[in-house]
Amino acid sequence: MFRQIGRVSALLLDVLRLLPRRPFQLREFLHQAWFFASVTILPTALVAIPFGAVVALQLGSLTQQIGAQSFTGAASALAIVQQASPLVTALLVAGAGGSAMCADIGSRTIREEIDAMEVLGVNPVQRLIVPRVLAAMVVAVLLNGLVSVVGVVGGYVFNVLVQGGTPGAYLASFNALAQLPDLWISSIKALLYGLVAGIVAADRGLHPGAGPKGVGDAVNQAVVLTFLLLFLINVVLTGIYLQLVPPRLG
Repeated sequence: MFRQIGRVSALLLDVLRLLPRRPFQLREFLHQAWFFASVTILPTALVAIPFGAVVALQLGSLTQQIGAQSFTGAASALAIVQQASPLVTALLVAGAGGSAMCADIGSRTIREEIDAMEVLGVNPVQRLIVPRVLAAMVVAVLLNGLVSVVGVVGGYVFNVLVQGGTPGAYLASFNALAQLPDLWISSIKALLYGLVAGIVAADRGLHPGAGPKGVGDAVNQAVVLTFLLLFLINVVLTGIYLQLVPPRLG
């Protein structure tokens, strides 16, 4: 475990060190960003709609029980923007994009393409890993914005149409309690989630077991490890945010 933590940390430092170094693989970055977006945008949108609806329905029922139905909009929107959007984005980026990234790099490793690049004097981290990690980070932030919009709109529709809430109360409570740092922390979470998903997928792809079975095992390990790290990061960032940013009182 400690060996793997050290290896992932070393890869993270290499990526951060090589990120500003030229030549930057712009074409590879654009290709990987398009690939990440193509495999995650539709599932993300489809997951965001029922996710926002479930949050709105659950919080709407709770606020009705305690006589605070007018705050349903703020509660559901803040829950979606701060917590649900980054997590949904992270799970899909890690599960869809990260697994494909790990399988691609793992197949290159077992075919000894990575060793061949090193023999030719080409840094595989700069050539293959940096563009993929940066693409995962950028796409994660963009998908986070998509999930936030779709989730809030879905929650609004279900609250107004299903639970009999009023549009004015939903929007008024959201405007009264929401603040700009809520959006910033959501974007920061998505950015870090994309970084972690890319680094873990790249590490497992660079060190698979022998043969195709080893690549499959590496993909499974990458997804599981990424999920565990993402939930841990979410707890830490949420605790820090709640301590540093005072809540807005309506």
